Amino acid sequence: MIDWLTDPAAPAVLITVAKVEGSGPREAGAKMLVTAEHEFDTIGGGHLEMRAIDIAREMLNGPAVRYERFALGPSLGQCCGGVVYLLFERVDARLAPVLAELRARRREDCWRVTALDGPAAVALFDGHGKPLTVADFGAPAFDRKQAAHLATDASGRRWLVDPCLAPRAHLTLFGAGHVGAAIVRALAELPCTVTWVDEREDMFPADIPANVTVEASEVPEACVAEAPPHGSYLVMTHNHALDQRLTEAIMARDDVYWFGLIGSKTKRMQFEHRLRARGFDQGRIDAMVCPIGIAGITNKAPAVIAASVCAQLLGVWEEQEMERMPKPLSQTCRLLRVAGSPHN
Repeated sequence: MIDWLTDPAAPAVLITVAKVEGSGPREAGAKMLVTAEHEFDTIGGGHLEMRAIDIAREMLNGPAVRYERFALGPSLGQCCGGVVYLLFERVDARLAPVLAELRARRREDCWRVTALDGPAAVALFDGHGKPLTVADFGAPAFDRKQAAHLATDASGRRWLVDPCLAPRAHLTLFGAGHVGAAIVRALAELPCTVTWVDEREDMFPADIPANVTVEASEVPEACVAEAPPHGSYLVMTHNHALDQRLTEAIMARDDVYWFGLIGSKTKRMQFEHRLRARGFDQGRIDAMVCPIGIAGITNKAPAVIAASVCAQLLGVWEEQEMERMPKPLSQTCRLLRVAGSPHN
């Protein structure tokens, strides 16, 4: 994945959006990595990013840390009109071990704490607040429930508390055919993790995205029981009888957030009839999404289906994230799930 955690194998500067006042291109915590020749990820593009890249390249042989304020309208002519504060950190012997640890812990929650004032200092903490890189750091206590924010210690020294959280969205995808492979490619750089399941080991490609775990299982139904709670499921195997068994296994769980089944309206009717005959609750049957994808997109090319389904999943996952937020904000910002379209 070409993101800010890429190991550039060259001198680099990490840029972090530390604070945003008013409207800005991206939120606090957004990052990009800059080398003399390349940029990885983005802090929002436009004039702000161009200026930030220039500063970063000036720092490759300069100071270890720099903290800058940018008024987007007056100084950069951007229509956002807000104020963005950027933290620039040269990837040196102090920061490099932290980034290496983060790369190894992509699927774990970590918190990076960096000094904005005084001597350069940075440390990494795990999900329980335990230091991962240094034992005695001296940073102020911080709230792990907050997004990226600034904190001040007793001496008045400022620190950036920067959550580097594992993706919350998880998809268990059954089927390594053309559509399944296209969906995996489309999800490769999106904020999620995927467990990709198929009986046929030779169906999986040689190159698997970093956010994907392959399960070549002779009993795919077992992977339903092993899936994390409150996850999403997508069934699109080569065998309708297997689709039926997987559907029943998924519906037997009481913690499924979203379940999609590839198929036509006719297939849905057949599955509904069988599920009712097996005693499944009508509410759960109604929640099954079949057909899948965005309404109005009828092209059945694998790449088109993948784009439609991934857009649907992003809507589902944003709704799920809103539900995790403290109320009443989640009540006022709730997103509607996207209706299905006839992909079979």
